[in-house]
Amino acid sequence: MKFTAPLVSIAAIMAASTSAFTAPTTKTMPSTQLKMSDKAIADKSQSLPWLDRPEALDGTYQGDVGFDPFGFAKNKEDLRLYREAEIKHARLAMLAAVGWPISELLDRTLANAFGWQTIVDATDRAPSVLNGGLGKISPVYWAGVITIAAAIDLIQLQKSRNNPTYTPGNLNFDPLGLYPADKEGQDQMKLAEIKNGRVAMLAITAFALQEAVTHMGVIDNPFFIHSLN
Repeated sequence: MKFTAPLVSIAAIMAASTSAFTAPTTKTMPSTQLKMSDKAIADKSQSLPWLDRPEALDGTYQGDVGFDPFGFAKNKEDLRLYREAEIKHARLAMLAAVGWPISELLDRTLANAFGWQTIVDATDRAPSVLNGGLGKISPVYWAGVITIAAAIDLIQLQKSRNNPTYTPGNLNFDPLGLYPADKEGQDQMKLAEIKNGRVAMLAITAFALQEAVTHMGVIDNPFFIHSLN
């Protein structure tokens, strides 16, 4: 069996996307200059410094660096809904970025062991909209996914309606007790989640495009994955 590790290209994608969403550090300077710097940060987008910071993006949520060039968030309610959607997609992308190559590595082994149909194609590509093969997936699986997703959405909707202090994405799900008790630790955890989620969304998009263009699974393409025997 092959063991995989990301190549420089994946590291570059991660580094670039992380730096794009990270606020710049401020060096020690005279108080008058620091005030001017603070005002500049408040007035201008940190991600796109040649543009004004969108009014709705006031730093309420972790990872907010004033990135909304198309002006989708018109007000606080819009911003809350977009953050809710972003966190959902980020969490799914983090699972997918790990699950995609693992499925290509283990699919044939598990299928042979349990007498199941192989899902990956002849070139080790996992089923996707671009790759095809989604018809091989059991309808029971799709029904289960839709049911679980709908249940989570209903729970989030109920929480947001009944709790004015509700934070997008907060389902009170922490079975391992990893969420810090102090606010500083919580803010760092939220920032880490959204940053890793944004990187994962870029990574899973890269996986899909790479397989569609090269007709080769990510576990076999050295441009993305380096295989070690």
